[in-house]
Amino acid sequence: MTISHLGKYWLIVLIACLFMTLFISYEAHKFAGSNMSELPDNPLYRNSETPVNQRVADLMSYMTLEEKIGQMALVEKNSLKEVGDIQTYGLGGALSGFGGRPDDNTPSGWKQMVETFVLESRSSRLGIPILYGVDAIHGHSNVPGSTIFPHFIGLGASGDATLVKKVAQATGDELLATGVRWSYSPTYDMPEDIRWGRVYETFSDDPQLVSSLGSAYIRGLQENQTKSSTTISVLATPKHYIGVGGMLWNSSSNENFRIDQGSTPVDEKKLREHYLPPFQKAVEVGAASVMVGLNSWGDTKIASSTYLVQTVLKEELGFKGFVVSDWYGVYEIPGDNYTAAITAINAGVDMVMLPFEYKEFVRDIKQAVSKGDISEARIDDAVQRILTAKFQLGLFETSITPDISEVGSSAHRVLARDAVAKSLVLLKNNNGLLPIKEDVRTIQVAGSAADNIGRQAGAWTVEWQGIDGNWLPGATSILAGIRESAGEGSVIQFDADANFSLGSPKADLGIAVVGESPYAEGLGDNPNPFLSEEDIVVINRLKETSLKVVVVLVTGRPLIITDDIKNWDAAVVAWLPGSEGAGVADVLFGKKPFTGKLPLPWPSTLRQLPIVGGITNDRSAPLFPRYFGLQY
Repeated sequence: MTISHLGKYWLIVLIACLFMTLFISYEAHKFAGSNMSELPDNPLYRNSETPVNQRVADLMSYMTLEEKIGQMALVEKNSLKEVGDIQTYGLGGALSGFGGRPDDNTPSGWKQMVETFVLESRSSRLGIPILYGVDAIHGHSNVPGSTIFPHFIGLGASGDATLVKKVAQATGDELLATGVRWSYSPTYDMPEDIRWGRVYETFSDDPQLVSSLGSAYIRGLQENQTKSSTTISVLATPKHYIGVGGMLWNSSSNENFRIDQGSTPVDEKKLREHYLPPFQKAVEVGAASVMVGLNSWGDTKIASSTYLVQTVLKEELGFKGFVVSDWYGVYEIPGDNYTAAITAINAGVDMVMLPFEYKEFVRDIKQAVSKGDISEARIDDAVQRILTAKFQLGLFETSITPDISEVGSSAHRVLARDAVAKSLVLLKNNNGLLPIKEDVRTIQVAGSAADNIGRQAGAWTVEWQGIDGNWLPGATSILAGIRESAGEGSVIQFDADANFSLGSPKADLGIAVVGESPYAEGLGDNPNPFLSEEDIVVINRLKETSLKVVVVLVTGRPLIITDDIKNWDAAVVAWLPGSEGAGVADVLFGKKPFTGKLPLPWPSTLRQLPIVGGITNDRSAPLFPRYFGLQY
């Protein structure tokens, strides 16, 4: 190629770039409308020394209706198909859904992706930064190599609010390291039916425990002043408001589910005595956003209930933050999309997790305001709440420098290992078999969850439904932890299927690590939450080759084991421990004691479901009551 050809080539590129810039600018101007207020050189809202309420009022004085509506839109990152749409439509938030991630799925790749979105948003007329959110419900679990903490059910079993706050702080550190400032956690749902596929996302069915641990988690995320000098470090989002966990079996509005997204019976007394107290506490400790659930209150979708969202949450509880809907939750309200969006916004939803149709949403809401279907006052209220949170986070300033080394750091892994140990619950321990004694020299380990990081991590780990298998970078399996803790003089044999030699002598001890494969949301709704036939076969084989057998349950919910546990010498619930499987071995071998308690009742039969307030459906005693747990 000659010099002249090169010159022509770069001239064409320059003209194309100039045209694209002008086009985006034109589109943004056309979108913003003709009622734009002229922006001074140094508007008050850009002064970080100005009180937040004054910054919000000043910024809103320059905003057009279209720019306000854009702030109310929360979109999935993969729906952003056209370059410049964040700037053009002034979008308020973006998220990673269904495992949405950058092409370079590393901490640095995440940091670069989020920064790209933020830079585009800051190049808009008013420079309002976009708020990026993820489901960090057991660590920054979207990112390979991050620290995966026990799911909330395990933290609930610990009953330790100080520990929970530390876990939230560490999670916040790893979110900040990749530039993410919004976490859709903690979960305030309270399960009454173990067949539900989201039991493991909950702390407990006891509102007092949920209030205590949930508040600690909110503080850990939002008040991490060692990493941020802003009012809020990482935005917490207690969810799902309200009544989630109390849905009836076979009531789901989703034809693919059974109970998830189902109907919670209308009961005003239970609303105020059971469901509301945790959210009242969340408001008191400063939660700046709340997510409404996909369930219904009777026949009414929560997102469409003015009584529940506007009257109860905002007015009675005094919630001053912003309300965000769940995945496609607004458009599940009966009626067309236009009608559904109007209904939800008038009910008090401030930011709509669309998560795709942002162009249609902006058009519809603009039309609704022009027709009087939504008042400008309601739009202003929503935007004021959203912008307040953004200023409290310091998004308009560069107050945080992401530190990638925080992701999966050794300090966080030590904390996670301790959390695992404190979450274990001892259900049975014949003749003091546990902790494992020093004279136990031969140990046979079996079971599909013994050497399977994916099973011990569960879902919401890189992929929405999780990944079954030994794949997570930097993680430690339960088997590896057993080998580490057993000592040099011990002989550890492993076969997942327990195909050990039947010849004598038998092993001193068999450890069966069994349980569930990963699942998330309604795809985990299970009418028969029993141990699988494969697990039972493994346990029985191990009994033939070992003198004593310990069964470790890696599970997201209590399983029906009434007939099985009779044949075990010891039984331990490990829940879904996350990346640090060695924490399980720490307790099995007595390096740390059993201190965990069941955070919800453990039913003996399916006939006992649902268990409401600790009372079974048939009034018989559960296999183990809430807060049961042996100690030594």
